[in-house]
Amino acid sequence: MISIVLICVLGLLAVVTHLGVVAVERRYPASGQTIKIEGANINLVDIGPRDGAEPPLLLIHGASSNLDAMRRPLGDLLARYHRVLLVDRPGHGWSERDRLEDSTPAIQARMLEDVLQRLGVTSVILVVHSWSGALGTRMALDFPHRVAGLVMLAPVAYPWRGGVGRYNEAVATPLIGPLLANTITLPLGLLLAKPAARGVFLPQPMPDDFLDVTATPLLLRPREFAANARDLATLKQAVREQAPRYGEIKIPVTIIAGDADRTVFTDIHSRPFAQAVPQTRLIVRPDLGHMVQNAVPELVIEEIDRMVAGIARANALPTGP
Repeated sequence: MISIVLICVLGLLAVVTHLGVVAVERRYPASGQTIKIEGANINLVDIGPRDGAEPPLLLIHGASSNLDAMRRPLGDLLARYHRVLLVDRPGHGWSERDRLEDSTPAIQARMLEDVLQRLGVTSVILVVHSWSGALGTRMALDFPHRVAGLVMLAPVAYPWRGGVGRYNEAVATPLIGPLLANTITLPLGLLLAKPAARGVFLPQPMPDDFLDVTATPLLLRPREFAANARDLATLKQAVREQAPRYGEIKIPVTIIAGDADRTVFTDIHSRPFAQAVPQTRLIVRPDLGHMVQNAVPELVIEEIDRMVAGIARANALPTGP
């Protein structure tokens, strides 16, 4: 009898999840263009002027989010004077990946390299947040010709103590993961999304409309939640493997982080990276939390403009005898 009741409850939750996915996708429809590459369909938004001589800016979001988390307010502000490319990482937002296992920075760096090649973009300045700190460094390591500069906001770069949350680890496991993702994740997530997001913003307040304007509920769809959990579960080993190579990075790097960040600790990630890559410009703001692009967008834009100008000056220098 208990088994029958449990099966009925799970079936009801699966129906609720399906209906919830339909509602969420209607509320937050896709924007931009779809670029088909090997292993994924990547959703990309291309905004701002295209007549500038400097490389475009490629903004890449972190975990548990999509391109709108980098677009508002940062991407829209930058697009007044720069060409800005925003992508949903493979498996996130409106980007689909063929294999759940394609979760590592190395694989996703290769995918984004394919996207840039399809677009005919020679090089970019990467602006990356949180999880994508590992992705940005991997792109700089594996495709140095494609990355002219790297701006990292509260980045992940090194292994850390502990895990990524038991629920994420459970969703990333076979059998139990799909069951959780297709039954309780969406209804439970809708209840917990706001307090969870507020915790990431601390000590800064979260804007009241943040979840809505950034289409955050898309994360609760089973396929995306499973991809996000897998990305998180495999990240520590990925940065453990690539961290010894950071000294190979020769492009200009700027890091903006906060000493009050309790999501990605600055002393574990940003400070050691700045020591490993001497040309890094490290800015650590007191009382700044994890959501750097929302808390201090003017500072981020100022530092991006500084990097753009520096790269322009370097490119203008004579190279011959």
